Amino acid sequence: MWDLTDRGYKEVLGMWIGKAESSSFWMSVLTDLKTRGVEDILITVTDNLNGFTDTIKTIFPNSTTQICVVHQIRNSCRYVVWKDLKEFTADMKEIYTLVNREQAESALTHFEQKWGPKYRHAVQSWRRNWDDLTAFFDFPVEIRTIIYTTNLIENLNGKIRKYTKTKLSFPTDDTLRKSVWLAISEIEKRWTMPIRNWGIVMNQFMAILEDRIGI
Repeated sequence: MWDLTDRGYKEVLGMWIGKAESSSFWMSVLTDLKTRGVEDILITVTDNLNGFTDTIKTIFPNSTTQICVVHQIRNSCRYVVWKDLKEFTADMKEIYTLVNREQAESALTHFEQKWGPKYRHAVQSWRRNWDDLTAFFDFPVEIRTIIYTTNLIENLNGKIRKYTKTKLSFPTDDTLRKSVWLAISEIEKRWTMPIRNWGIVMNQFMAILEDRIGI
């Protein structure tokens, strides 16, 4: 788990090992962050793992929760046969690339009418998660590009796997923890620049969430 500092630099908050990514696991992670001094989280971006979004709302009720649109697309495509995939994906893209939530919801309605009879579960998952899938529409474009997907954390996870892939197994949790910690330490050395357009992004955050930023 990582965040962005007030200067736009990526920062790893911690790593936790659990048997399963359940609500109780995420509760322990978020409670740990809170006891370590985290008072507020402005926006969270997750891939909607079991219970994660609901747990965030419990521990940090003021946080805006955004479900990764890319993960939603991947999950939806699992139910689609190959011959429909290209057209189905193009129609999904229409939903999240529009200007605002109202236009996106209109596109979702069209998507539902077209594909709902054939791929009911895939379409219903968009309806079920709609509020958390479209939270990014409440922000300017520069912020949207940061929060609509978990690609940044996925990139970190991919780099960690490069460091650990030579190990077929780890004898203990502590061995795994040390290996991942060493990998993260090496990765963080390369985080020497803020994310793109951070000056613009920070000014937008100040305008929208000034009473919560505390700078």
